[in-house]
Amino acid sequence: MERVWLYDTTLRDGSQREGISFTVEDKLRITEKLDQLGIHYIEGGWPGSNPKDAEYFRRVRRMSLRHARIAAFGMTRRPGRRAEDDENLRALLEAETPAVTVVGKSWDLHVHRVLETTLEENLVMIRESVALLKAHGREVIYDAEHFFDGWKRNPDYALATLRAAQEGGADWIVLCDTNGGSMPWEIEEGVEAAKRAVSVPLGIHTHNDCELAVANSLAAVRRGVRQVQGTINGYGERVGNANLISIIANLKLKMGIDCVTDEQLARLTEVSRFVAEVANLPHDSHQPYVGASAFAHKGGIHVAAILKAEESYQHIDPARVGNVKRVLISELSGRGNIVAKAMEFGLRLDPDDPAVQAVVRRIKELENEGFYFEDAEASVILMLRRARPDYVPPFQVLDYVVMVERREGRLPVAEAAVKVRLDGEIVHTAAEGNGPVNALDAALRKALLPRYPALSRVHLTNYRVHILNGDAGTAARVRVWIESTDGQRVWRTVGASTNILEASRLALEDSLEFGIDPTVDHR
Repeated sequence: MERVWLYDTTLRDGSQREGISFTVEDKLRITEKLDQLGIHYIEGGWPGSNPKDAEYFRRVRRMSLRHARIAAFGMTRRPGRRAEDDENLRALLEAETPAVTVVGKSWDLHVHRVLETTLEENLVMIRESVALLKAHGREVIYDAEHFFDGWKRNPDYALATLRAAQEGGADWIVLCDTNGGSMPWEIEEGVEAAKRAVSVPLGIHTHNDCELAVANSLAAVRRGVRQVQGTINGYGERVGNANLISIIANLKLKMGIDCVTDEQLARLTEVSRFVAEVANLPHDSHQPYVGASAFAHKGGIHVAAILKAEESYQHIDPARVGNVKRVLISELSGRGNIVAKAMEFGLRLDPDDPAVQAVVRRIKELENEGFYFEDAEASVILMLRRARPDYVPPFQVLDYVVMVERREGRLPVAEAAVKVRLDGEIVHTAAEGNGPVNALDAALRKALLPRYPALSRVHLTNYRVHILNGDAGTAARVRVWIESTDGQRVWRTVGASTNILEASRLALEDSLEFGIDPTVDHR
């Protein structure tokens, strides 16, 4: 199949998503990532609309891009005005980008009721605007806005707008499903009609209002479109644009179109998560190809199968898009889940080991009590160690007391005292903290650090409490989830109880025991 060009409009269309506001620095950083991914065109913004976009175009000229051509975006001249005198077209030229994308109306409803001009004047506006930009040496991409809506309602006029762009000298004509309401078969029929009307290479620009933007884009490619527009993670106005991440993966892996190299494809997950981070949005863990859950396996039957043949429950090797396979632990787990999770931590287990089956039973019991092990793999590894007959704990918390005192005119003060069995001795320690959990953590560390100095490098990076049965009010059962790091590894532990301090203690003890040495059993 012929080559397909990738056109990214995250910096313009993507920024129209509610909650996104890119700074100029953000846009430049994203530009660099998109160039590394192998994107052919990067639409930087609308230089005539705001000072931020104008500044972006001034600064992006100094970047040394290896793959991408920068495009400025704007609209055709206004009705009753010469193209040479139109402020928007002048701003497009002043942006000094090698490519320019200009949008025009294809739907007669928009011509009459939005532009408030005649059908013939709109054709002249398209033709003259494209011709002016071409006369200044720009590669011109004409976006036929609302093409599919216009074609369905007045096909002759919609196609006449495409011919006007071709007469003006457009290098590309992009068919837009701007309202996102078209079905794949309508996209295919519209593309075929456009191919009969013009000889200029076609592109596709779809929105996701019917959750068909990716499918519609691929349908257009099957019918001969050679440019695909979209945004990273599908960001965009309303429910979003076509997700360029999924489109790239599908073109490359499912349709055999080498739109990017294998090395660039392997950066797909990195780029997707980077743009989400810059946009200050949580990355969608269930996003196809690049989500953290895209290759996560929970059911015991599934895990048992992928341990024998990964392709049995994975449609591709996740490494091809820079992602990884994950095995989850839950009440749905079988022995295969436990064995696979242990392998991630360098522990090789026999599935027939009685300890494995004991842990499977224990997990099911604990999840019924409110524990949740999908994202608490360190607690699972510790359960495996503790199930072995020769396990000796590195420490045991025998007793603990936590007090919180508040006197008039003073801030609350928390103090914890613990009794720990350590190397055959009983150690008593106490410590203050800015809260009861912090005080308990400090007291435990005070007892353990002389024997296990490696804990000095361990600190909590996240602490989360989840109420399991809110209808019970203050008597509700809670789950505490803790994430810890020693600067090199990151691990997560969990505890659950009707007492928030007890739930915290369980998660905290697991965190500290795992942090003492996550690779060695303590005997």
